[in-house]
Amino acid sequence: MSERSGWLPYDPRLDPDAGNPPDQGRVVRLGAICDLATGAPETGPSQSFTVREFVELDNGRHVVLRELGWTTSSVRALVELEDGRRVVLENAAPARTGLTPDRIRQDVLNVVLPDDDEEARREPHPWEWLAELARQQGIAVTADELKALPYDVILSKRLREWLETP
Repeated sequence: MSERSGWLPYDPRLDPDAGNPPDQGRVVRLGAICDLATGAPETGPSQSFTVREFVELDNGRHVVLRELGWTTSSVRALVELEDGRRVVLENAAPARTGLTPDRIRQDVLNVVLPDDDEEARREPHPWEWLAELARQQGIAVTADELKALPYDVILSKRLREWLETP
């Protein structure tokens, strides 16, 4: 490229900050944000959700540590017919039937917490692993520091609106 165009190849020798990681800030909060996976309600018999586990820094930045999710299906009903046969009715009610903000928050915790009962009895969250994920992104934090922070489960505005819409 020509120098007249204003573009030059990057030369780290000319950059005083090259090789110095930026000050990421101090972690002040840990949590998970839940949203509709596609960004909007799905039209079929199921709904998928995305969970982004994050740390919030003292400068206001939110840094995603990992992304998870789950899908819920429409309600099925088991009905016994007058002749004694049993049938399963598919799509007996929409996928959001019975879902509340509190139920979604519990589902989020079910997704982010360890599956192993033994591990879950020792620690409710995988603190050391979460600290390692943060350190991989240049954020200096220890498992003990994360453990001392509040853990918040936050629902997106569109998810709240979907839950509240009849």
